Amino acid sequence: MSIFGTDGVRGTAGTFPLDRDTVYRIGLVLGGLLPPAGNRRVILGGDTRESTPGILALLGEGLRERAEPENAGTVPTPAVAELVAERNAAAGVSVSASHNPWTDNGIKIFGADGRKWSDRAETELERRLAASGLPGAPPSPRALDADPALPEIYLRALERSVPGRLTGLRVAIDCANGAAWTLGPEAFRRAGAHAVALADRPDGRNINAGCGAVHPEWLAARIAPGRFDLGVALDGDADRAILCAEDGRIVDGDDVLWIAARAEKEAGRLGPPKVVGTVMSNFGLETALAGEGIELLRAPVGDRNVARLMADSGARLGGEPSGHVLFGGLSTTGDGILTAMWIAALLVRTGRPLSALADLARTPQVLRNVRVHRKVPIDDAAVLAAQVSKARERLGIRGRVLLRYSGTEPLLRIMVEGTDAPVVEEIAAALAETASLELAAGP
Repeated sequence: MSIFGTDGVRGTAGTFPLDRDTVYRIGLVLGGLLPPAGNRRVILGGDTRESTPGILALLGEGLRERAEPENAGTVPTPAVAELVAERNAAAGVSVSASHNPWTDNGIKIFGADGRKWSDRAETELERRLAASGLPGAPPSPRALDADPALPEIYLRALERSVPGRLTGLRVAIDCANGAAWTLGPEAFRRAGAHAVALADRPDGRNINAGCGAVHPEWLAARIAPGRFDLGVALDGDADRAILCAEDGRIVDGDDVLWIAARAEKEAGRLGPPKVVGTVMSNFGLETALAGEGIELLRAPVGDRNVARLMADSGARLGGEPSGHVLFGGLSTTGDGILTAMWIAALLVRTGRPLSALADLARTPQVLRNVRVHRKVPIDDAAVLAAQVSKARERLGIRGRVLLRYSGTEPLLRIMVEGTDAPVVEEIAAALAETASLELAAGP
C-alpha cells in the first residue's frame, strides 16, 4: 500500500500512516537509505500543529540509529529545503500537512539536493517499510532540542535572494497561525518593510482556520481600506502564498507567473522563453504568455512536478495557481515568503501598485471540490464519466474539463474552463452534483 501522495505522506495524525510505529519506522528506514559514507546529517523542522512535536520526536528516534538528526524547530517547509543545502545535509524532513486542518499532519522528504524526493525513492522507502522485522516505536521517544541558529540561516538566505530593499513598503502578512508566524514578518522587516503580522497566534489547533492561503478573502477584507501596499496570505507551512493588491483584489499563482515572466523577460533573465504551469493553470495565462513570445508548459499538479519540468525544459520560472512559485536559481521548492518578497521588491523597483501589474485577462474558470467516500477511476464512475464526455463535447475547442482526486484529502477536484461563463458555471455545478451522488456515498 502506498503511503505517499501528491506531496509526501499525509493523513490524520495518530492513524496510519502517521501512527507511532509507522512514523518511527519511516525515520529508521530513511536513515538506512542514506549513503553509507559521508555526511549523514538530516535536517528536521515542522509547523505549529499540536501533533508535530511528537512526530518529530519519533522520526528523530528512528533516525538516530543510522543518522544525525538536527531540529530546526518551527520553520516553513522551504526552510528545511534551504537548510539541507546550507548545512550540506544528506536529507531533510518537514513535518506538516500544509493547508490541511490541524487534525491532519504529513511528512515531506527532501534529498541532498534540496529537492523533494523522487517517486523512485519513495517507492524504495515503502518497499523497505513493508519488509518484516522492523521494530515498533519506543514508549517514550526523546524530544529533539531545536537549534536556534538554523532559522537564522534561512532568514539570511532570504535576504540574499530578494532583489532589492523593501524600504517603506507597508505589508500585511497572514501567517495562517502556521510555521511562518515569526519568520515571515521578520524576513520582511529585515528587508526594510513595515510588516504587520496577522493570524500569528498559533495554539496547535488554529492553523489554517479561516485564514491563510486557503482563505485569502479574510486578508483581502483587511487590505481593502488602503492601509497596505501588499497583502500576503501564507499557508500552514508557508510553501505557497496568495497575494492581495492594495485595493483588496486577490492575486494568485497564475497572476504571479504573468507578472514575473514579463519582468524577467524584460530584464533578460528568463532564459529560454518558457514558463512551467500545471494542468490547472488558467488558459488566459497561456494566451497572455504566448502574446509575449513565451511558451507555457503544463506539469501535473504539485510543485515537485513543476520543479522536474523546469529542470527538464531549462525554464527558470514555474508555479501553480494555488500559490506555489519556483524561481530558478533561488529556490528548489515552492517558498511563499520568497515569492511575496520578490513581488514586493518589484513594486518598489517599478513604483507601480500590484493592482496595475496584475492585469492578466483570464478565461472564465470554475473550481469545485466534492468530498468523496471512494476514489475510483473516473472512467469507472459510469454516470459521471458520461456526463464529463458530454460536457467536453459541448465546450469543444472553446473550453476544457479536468477532474482529479486530491492527493492529500478525500476530495474530487472539478475544473471547468471556457469562454462562456454561465455555461462553465452550469457544467461545473452539474458535475459536482453527479459526483456527490455517485462517489460520496459509502460502499
